[in-house]
Amino acid sequence: MSLTVHAIEMTTRADGRIIVFRLTGKLTRDDYEMFVPALESAIEEHGRIRMLVDLVDFHGWTAGALWEDIKFDAKHFNDIERVALVGESRWEKGMAMFCKPFTAAKVRYFNTGRRDEAVRWIEEPD
Repeated sequence: MSLTVHAIEMTTRADGRIIVFRLTGKLTRDDYEMFVPALESAIEEHGRIRMLVDLVDFHGWTAGALWEDIKFDAKHFNDIERVALVGESRWEKGMAMFCKPFTAAKVRYFNTGRRDEAVRWIEEPD
């Protein structure tokens, strides 16, 4: 499966248990309305899922998108097992720390040059 919406490319790995995002630009509420149903479908099918998030020229969220993100995180607090954030800037690294209180997932940040390490970590068994 592959889905591209505005600033988002979403693909799946490991038969849909791992969701891979490539985020560019600024996320909007409309973006969440497009990809959240796919995430919820993966959670329904697999239980806990993992996410690999590539941040490429990423500029954050609109206020509406941030609210949608908080609602999703609250609803699915225990449904995400691991999140690997791959980025190229200091504030993106800070996102990993910011995310931790909103999820039970293990969250790690990897610099862009360490993307292969992020993939290995997201795919390794517990």
